[in-house]
Amino acid sequence: MLSTMQDVPLTVTRILTHGMTIHGKSQVTTWTGEPEPHRRSFADIGRRASQLANALRDELGIDADQRVATLMWNNAEHVEAYLAIPSMGAVLHTLNLRLPAEQLIWVVNHADDKVVLVNGSLLPLLAPLLPHLPSVEHVVVSGPGDRSALDAVAPRVHEYEELIAGRPTSYDWPELDERRAAAMCYTSGTTGDPKGVVYSHRSIYLHSMQVNMAESMGLTDKDTTLVVVPQFHVNAWGLPHATFMTGVNMLMPDRFLQPAPLAEMIERERPTHAAAVPTIWQGLLAEVTAKPRDLTSMASVTIGGAACPPSLMEAYDKLGVRLCHAWGMTETSPLGTMSNPPAGLTDEQEWPYRITQGRFPAGVEARLVGPAGEHLPWDGESAGELEVRGTWIAGAYYGGADGGHLRPEDKFSEDGWLKTGDVGVISDEGYLTLTDRAKDVIKSGGEWISSVELENALMAHPDVAEAAVVAVPDEKWGERPLATVVLKEGATADYAALRTFLAQSVAKWQLPERWTIIPAVPKTSVGKFDKKVIRRQYAAGELDITQL
Repeated sequence: MLSTMQDVPLTVTRILTHGMTIHGKSQVTTWTGEPEPHRRSFADIGRRASQLANALRDELGIDADQRVATLMWNNAEHVEAYLAIPSMGAVLHTLNLRLPAEQLIWVVNHADDKVVLVNGSLLPLLAPLLPHLPSVEHVVVSGPGDRSALDAVAPRVHEYEELIAGRPTSYDWPELDERRAAAMCYTSGTTGDPKGVVYSHRSIYLHSMQVNMAESMGLTDKDTTLVVVPQFHVNAWGLPHATFMTGVNMLMPDRFLQPAPLAEMIERERPTHAAAVPTIWQGLLAEVTAKPRDLTSMASVTIGGAACPPSLMEAYDKLGVRLCHAWGMTETSPLGTMSNPPAGLTDEQEWPYRITQGRFPAGVEARLVGPAGEHLPWDGESAGELEVRGTWIAGAYYGGADGGHLRPEDKFSEDGWLKTGDVGVISDEGYLTLTDRAKDVIKSGGEWISSVELENALMAHPDVAEAAVVAVPDEKWGERPLATVVLKEGATADYAALRTFLAQSVAKWQLPERWTIIPAVPKTSVGKFDKKVIRRQYAAGELDITQL
């Protein structure tokens, strides 16, 4: 028996047309560094998205599922590309501007990008790559920046505003299959070449609905979200599409991602929500500690991309800002969990839930797998690798224009679940607590030590700004933890005192014997701790190690 319901495809086009009509007065505000930011209504965004689509089709020859890349900051023009490119049937490919040059070349060629939309300030990054990008036929430049870098190397160059000027403000959007590709992101390539994840219209639509659910970010058209998380980082965690669906105003920082301008834009524009990785909020905390600013408009902040130290949550609680832990990956679109505590609890009772990664939404199924492949219970104690599947979870990687889809055994189980590479436990209430990455867990004398647990405990010390813990070889135990510590300004190192402080939180046998002070923890292109760099520095004898 079939239903009597209409079969209407779930597409980005429907998000675009809904947002520009029903929520036409909502705004995208782009920070410019000038006295006044730039403001553009959703209705204007929609009209300009139509103009962009007309220009891509009529002037640049994008008429099917060709890939159109963006090398852009978070701004209104990037939002226009987010909506126009998938809606016309092409594929949006956001380029991670923090990838090494050789990886950027690799992903553009692998995706076979035909057009690159680029902010003028990023031309010094793009120009040297262009001779190595044979598929790129057009470069479209938006915003201020010296164009001379393109003189000798670029294919056809267009100015964004000139390209769309005078084009029709409506477009005959095709009725697309919801399972068609809409956008693609590549993983950060910390091991091997980056891997391409291709999102469908259906997955983006359903993910956008979940972002807007009360048990997730729960934003409405009364809210303004400060989208610090880059639009190249898993589609800015789905926020541009989700906010256009519900009329949430967007505050886009463009290239002004330093703590001081972020503090200023929060105080002046009064966003009610924000999203970014922990390193952003650590930098902002240092800024407002030195120069107090009013952050209290932000009722909630979604924090993900890496484990959030509980000490950081506590510090923001004192400022009247509530950090909410989330977990996800490029492969999960990225929303996998949100750490909203159950109802009816006091602040003290909520705390054990807040420091977890949170609960899985209805669109995500999860299981824990032990070392022998056994499925483990949700008892809050049995630790295994997290595997997930669901309506916005990748089932394969993009194999390139001629390569089909790839399902490497270390990334996907035989029955199709995504192997996340994260190790953790799940409580009987469905709350996930990650204890480590599988590649970062320390295997000492047959027991596991969580590097994340040690790092969080160290970062609770008043003299510690950041800490990263890695496994290093040990003749007796196989592996032991090495603690690398970044001290706050004016603090001095006392490893014995740090070890004593750490002993208040972890078992004695887990305490590191090897310690070093470093100027900063190495970061990946999306702000995560890059522990392979520390391991390599240790192996090369480049670190000044003190052994207790």
